[in-house]
Amino acid sequence: MAETERSPRAGRPTLAVVGATGVVGSVMLRILSQHADIWGEIRLVSSPRSAGRKLAVRGEETEVVALTEDAFDGVDVALFDVPDEVAAAWAPLAAAKGAVVVDDSGAFRMDPDVPLVVPEVNPHAARNRPRGIVAGPGCTTLSMIVALGALHAESGLRELVVSTYQAVSGAGRDGVETLRRQLSLVAGTELGTNPGDLRRAVGDDTGPFPEPVALNVVPWAGSVREDGWSSEEMRVRDESRKILGLPRLPVAVTCVRVPVVTTHSLTVHARFENEVTVGRAREILATAPGVVLFDNPAAGEFPTPADAVGTDPTWVGRVRRALDDPTALELFVCGDNLRKGAALNTVQIAELIAGEPG
Repeated sequence: MAETERSPRAGRPTLAVVGATGVVGSVMLRILSQHADIWGEIRLVSSPRSAGRKLAVRGEETEVVALTEDAFDGVDVALFDVPDEVAAAWAPLAAAKGAVVVDDSGAFRMDPDVPLVVPEVNPHAARNRPRGIVAGPGCTTLSMIVALGALHAESGLRELVVSTYQAVSGAGRDGVETLRRQLSLVAGTELGTNPGDLRRAVGDDTGPFPEPVALNVVPWAGSVREDGWSSEEMRVRDESRKILGLPRLPVAVTCVRVPVVTTHSLTVHARFENEVTVGRAREILATAPGVVLFDNPAAGEFPTPADAVGTDPTWVGRVRRALDDPTALELFVCGDNLRKGAALNTVQIAELIAGEPG
């Protein structure tokens, strides 16, 4: 082909999206279509049963290929959004074939040889990747950590207490479908007014949740860990410590599932090294990349999932100084758990890597 006929994408890095047909994978494709087009080929990879499907990315129909060793031939960066066990098996193989892997699963987050990266908070960490793998944190941590990182950079975080209000899409398609089925069942009824009536009506149809989630909140996410903690609560603790570089940070988390389709919310009690003021905190948050300050309760302005869903930033409101501690702030934050909470952060890390000097 003559030089004047070369593809405008020639010479650009090749990107693979592994898990392209999943819930987060589909959001990744939308984000890749919306962002600046820095990639050459975008190769869509999924399980063999999805091979042959065609998905739209960058306005083009692209055929999905099966997850095999050959799928990583010539790939420069590979985004993984697959279950932990699949990532654990395939990410090292992709890295061995020369790709830098950006993994959204929990398989490598706490590996000391794998950086845990949020580009607005610790972009420098992405350069040190001895295994050829970079991990992104879970969607719950990501819903708050950009705002916390901005405050920590100036004031020095020394303690964190968090309660989460987690959307059902955090449990995948099964979580969303379960909530919608239960909502159809309870709509127009008097359920929720007598002890046990909701549980009897729902029966065993609780999907991935231990209790009905429609007309209810469920104070549990994840699996059982020691002393009554859940895996999700421990994950938020461990990930926050690693991202902020504070391995001994005291962190207490209570995770609650709520009847919201998409967007996690959190109440945050953050103690700092020195006295903090609401005015300075608001200045930091208002100018922090990836944060929207939406905080005027007198006018009914504070973040809710209905505001944040489908958007990229962390939304922050209800900024108050703790009544009994001048070094502590209280915040309410919301973040779309499928965008910044998963797909967007992964794409941002990939773009960071693609922009590294040769």
